[in-house]
Amino acid sequence: MNQFLERLQSGEVLVADGSTGASLQKMGLKPGIPPEDLVFDQPEMVLQLENAFVAAGSDILLTDTFGGTRLRMKESKYAQRSAQVNTRAAELARQAASARAGVLVAGSIGPTGLLLKPLGPLTVEEATAAFAEQAKALAEGGVDLLVIETMFAFEEADAAFKGARSVTDLPIVVSFSYDRGVRTMMGVKPVDMLKKYSEIGAAAIGANCGTTLENMEKVIQEYTAVGVQVPLWAKPNAGQPHLVNGETVFDVTPDQMAEYAVKYVALGVRVVGGCCGNLPEHVQAIAQAVKKGK
Repeated sequence: MNQFLERLQSGEVLVADGSTGASLQKMGLKPGIPPEDLVFDQPEMVLQLENAFVAAGSDILLTDTFGGTRLRMKESKYAQRSAQVNTRAAELARQAASARAGVLVAGSIGPTGLLLKPLGPLTVEEATAAFAEQAKALAEGGVDLLVIETMFAFEEADAAFKGARSVTDLPIVVSFSYDRGVRTMMGVKPVDMLKKYSEIGAAAIGANCGTTLENMEKVIQEYTAVGVQVPLWAKPNAGQPHLVNGETVFDVTPDQMAEYAVKYVALGVRVVGGCCGNLPEHVQAIAQAVKKGK
């Protein structure tokens, strides 16, 4: 059996990693440069961050491929090599994961940045093909699971799920971003999202990014109220970002992240980590809190 599925079935609580993009910016990634470019340009920086997350206690590392579809990479100098970028990113994460037994690698699949017709220029067929290409490349790079994350509309998430499932039988996590409290920007409700993707075979259902830790707790409560027995995944931001002297700052401390991670697990979350603003020290606090006594 797939290791991710096996560990979920065993009842283990898994700790995911923190922010890739924001952490890389803190390490020196210049504004306007896609994080995915570092896979070829500065792989040592990507490895440094992933090694730090492993050392902090992450059981799951997400690949540096959030914007890795060829549609989102169209402004990158590697636009014509998007598949290679994804495969190489998976290999780098696999290398970092090998530092500690049992660390899994998740292929990160984020939104294309384009709206689907009739609201935007993208067709369902184009989106599905782009997601399939990315999922295939991540699978070839050796990931243990795929995470379709930061979604806000059913149409795009459906295209991602369908595209991924057409090229691999790896477990797929589907995670939406509820940036309107307990609704996405397109009005999707947690109850509808959970019912839809649990029925079509998602290995876990989640929420990431979003607004506050309190709102993430409310989203989780709405998930659990459905009564469907599906593993839950939670990766909230370290609060809402704001500018201080031109720099983006997240105010939530590692101890606060840990406090809420314990609350999420008590509600039934099986995979917990952090999204934007969560550095290795946040992940370390989360891991120590949820693994305490285990």
